[in-house]
Amino acid sequence: MRKPLATWLLLALPLAGIAAGAVVSGRYAGLPGGVFKSVLRYEDAKNGVRIKPFALMRKPVTNGEFLAFVKRHPQWQRGRTPAVFAEARYLSHWAGPDTLGANALPDRPVVWVSWFAADAYCQSLDARLPTWNEWEYAAAADETRRDARKDPVWRERILSWYARSSKDALPRVGLQSPNVYGVQDLHGLIWEWTQDASSLMVDSDNRNQGDPDKGKFCGAGALSMDDRENYAVMMRVAMLSSLEGRDATANLGFRCARSAP
Repeated sequence: MRKPLATWLLLALPLAGIAAGAVVSGRYAGLPGGVFKSVLRYEDAKNGVRIKPFALMRKPVTNGEFLAFVKRHPQWQRGRTPAVFAEARYLSHWAGPDTLGANALPDRPVVWVSWFAADAYCQSLDARLPTWNEWEYAAAADETRRDARKDPVWRERILSWYARSSKDALPRVGLQSPNVYGVQDLHGLIWEWTQDASSLMVDSDNRNQGDPDKGKFCGAGALSMDDRENYAVMMRVAMLSSLEGRDATANLGFRCARSAP
């Protein structure tokens, strides 16, 4: 018997009894927060957005970790998740609904995963997806600096990673050096879902964006790109702003975040 949509919405909420022992010690890095100048321009934060202290997974979620999740919560297995929460290509690279196979090795980042599934995974760990501002704040750091974005060498290194063919097999997570916060693989491995992906708007005028509610997750909303030299980050914004929550792609995965107590 097919479950009604309301039932599935409840299943997407935090799953009781799991959070207490779900997070592996050391899996998250603590970030101090502060005032941060985003590549997006916000009408209500022209001098920068304030990032509260938060914790971010050091590495993206892997196939092996997501497999454990769908085994515990079979409603998120391929073929059992309603189309409103995941398109037909959801986890299409896995050998079966609860089997990885040669195209989805356990130490590779999970991809072909929808926003709804990523959000449910994070909530099952008493966590959440990071906001765009949190992700961008963490991704601005290199190995020694909290903000390396003005360094042309750093930008070129990131762009060289993006030049890799999308047909190449994804490497395992954790190969890149940790940044100054201890976070790895923010660039050059996969794109990553953010909590407010649907509210990212790329245009010179928000009147061209359609539904004004799309900005509800980001306060006044992002009106335009503010740093056109930071092309790699702009590509991520363009990618995320083009997607719906049910979409899945071959290079889109996620990691989780937690708010400071």
